[in-house]
Formats: sequence, structure tokens, C-alpha cells
Amino acid sequence: MGAEGELRRPLLPLHLSRPVRSNDAQSPPPPPVVIGLQPVALIDHVARVDCSLLDRIPGDRGGSQQVAAEDLNHILNEVNAHILPDPNKLPPLITIAGGSVANTIRGMAAGFGVSSGIITACGDDEQGHLFINGMSFSGVDLSRVRIKNGSTGQCACLVDADGNRTMRPCLSSAVKLQADELNTEDLRGAKWLVLRYAFVNLEQIKAAIGIAKQEGVSVSIDLASFEMVRDYRSDLIDLLETGNIDLCFANENEAKELVSGESNVDPEAALCFLAKHCKWAVVTLGSKGCIAKHGSEVVRVPAIGDTHAIDATGAGDLFASGFLYGLVKGLSLEDCCKVGSCSGGSVVRSLGGEVRPENWQWMYKEMQSKGLLLPDMKN
Repeated sequence: MGAEGELRRPLLPLHLSRPVRSNDAQSPPPPPVVIGLQPVALIDHVARVDCSLLDRIPGDRGGSQQVAAEDLNHILNEVNAHILPDPNKLPPLITIAGGSVANTIRGMAAGFGVSSGIITACGDDEQGHLFINGMSFSGVDLSRVRIKNGSTGQCACLVDADGNRTMRPCLSSAVKLQADELNTEDLRGAKWLVLRYAFVNLEQIKAAIGIAKQEGVSVSIDLASFEMVRDYRSDLIDLLETGNIDLCFANENEAKELVSGESNVDPEAALCFLAKHCKWAVVTLGSKGCIAKHGSEVVRVPAIGDTHAIDATGAGDLFASGFLYGLVKGLSLEDCCKVGSCSGGSVVRSLGGEVRPENWQWMYKEMQSKGLLLPDMKN
């Protein structure tokens, strides 16, 4: 898509068939506080496009639906003819390390200074280089990354004039981390495991949860997309009913799908349903803010009022970064939501799921104005 010029970082070498490890012969560093599992490393191709392209691609507008390689190539080939002009002179398209879990983990490391790592597999190709390079630049621990012969996953992230995004990932030919490759060393010493619900990764998710519970690690899960909840609702409910999910994030559409068929399908009903099975339950409501529940406590927090969404890609992922930062720091439920609102607001101010430095500064000012605990950044 011609966006690689947006990444001006030296590419790190890829070492095949083994995790990315440090060459430091001294004692190993302490394990990351937060570790994300994303079985397939992903590169996002993000572009602002007109609605005519969105009307012609497979699947519902606004959600996330996997496509075949030929469909992805067709979308990427069509993008340049449908680019929206931008009065703010922002790059019309970018290529960055992506995926919901990667966005959350990168946000925690780069924006909140929380030691964070990712468990994933990427290919020994150019896209794999881009993923490793981007995550390393943001300070993410890559010692749990497996590099394999093959290709890295890709996703077309199409953003309309209102900032709404439509995701079309292609994972069919991508290298993938298998459930039997996970081990206790991946999670030992961590405090939180971050997951994204996906039926195709259910075996890996269950294996990781099993290890997390064995190691005393709390588990956070995001419900991914309304299509995923709609199509695999019974498997999701089975997972929630195990009681092994400590924290669950859902947006408004996912929440409604979760309680579809019930007499009450509003976000509050979904919040109560999630809270029956999870210690913390959060439903994000876009411009209306969010609602959250922990035990008997329920809070409603408004969105950041003056934020104009250029691109909603990563808004929920970065909300999770802020909320988890709050939990790690022992903040109240309300303050966790407020930090999440600030971090979610930071990413929608530019294209893609990676927060730009000037938008981190915007977030810190918002946090300071609200009396929230600022991150102790070491750089």
C-alpha cells in the first residue's frame, strides 16, 4: 500500500525457529507485569477511504471479518483509488504492527510505562520485520515471540469520513502459535494476561488461561467484534461460565449481541451478565463513555468531551491499556475508567492503532486535569 515510508525505524534482524531472546549474559530482567497473547502477529494497513469501497467489500460495514488472501489483495489494490482527502494533512495510509492485543500491550509499554510483553508468532518476511521493529520501538518485551518460516498476518483497516473503521484480516496463510507451544515460562511472574476472544484461537486461549490460573495470573479478555460474539456466542458463554476470566471488555454492539434473545438487550443488562462471571466488567459506549461493574459497585464515566475521532481503530484496545494501568496501580474503578477514557481518546486523534507522541502528551494533560495518577515514565 506504499505506507512503509511512515516507518523510519531500523529493522531488527529476524532469527528463525526460536523466540526473540536478549544476548545479555547477565541475570535475566524481571518478567513483564502484563503479557498479551496474540497467536498470529499482524500488520495493519490503515487507510481513510470513501464509502463506495466499503460497500463493495465482503461482510458488514463497521465490524471485523476474516477474508481470503485474494480478497485482501483486491482491497489493498483498490485503496489508492478511494483515498479520502485530509484537510489536516495526515498521512492517507500507514502500515504498522497491529492486532487488538498488540495495540493494548504497546499502549501499556509506550504510554504508561508498564513493563509489557507479547506472546505471538510471526513470519520471517518483510511484514514480520515490521511487526518486530514496531513493537520493539515501543518498548514491548519480545522474548516470547516465536519466529517461523512463512508469512505474517495482515489486515486492511478501512476508515470512513466519520472515523468508523471496518477491519478485514487475512490470517489463512499466516504462521501461528499453537496451543502446545505455550508453557509456564511464558507467564511466570506476570500479573495480567491479555486476551482477545476468537473462536479460531479458542484452543490457544484455553491453554493460556489454564497456565495463567496455575501461575496466579489474572486474565483479561476483549470480546473482539459483534460478529465474533454473534457467530460463536455459546462458546463464549461457556468460556465466561468457567469463572476464569477476571476482567471482560465489550463495546456496545458486542454487549447487545451477548444478551441477544433475552428480554433486555441494553448495555446495562450485558454488564450485569458479565459481572456474574467476571470480577470486573466493562462496556464501552463510544461517545457516551463507559459503564463498569466490580462487585456491587457500578460506575458510569463520560467520554472525553472534546475529542474528534479521526479513526476509531484501536479505541477499545487503548481504553483497555488505560484501565489495566489503573488496576496495576490500584486505582478505584471510576479512576480506571477515567484513565481508559483518556487513553482511548488519545488514539482516535490520528490514523491507526498506534498513539503518536503528541497524542500521548494530550493524554497526560487530560489525566492531570482530572487529578489522575500520571505514569512514571523512565524516558
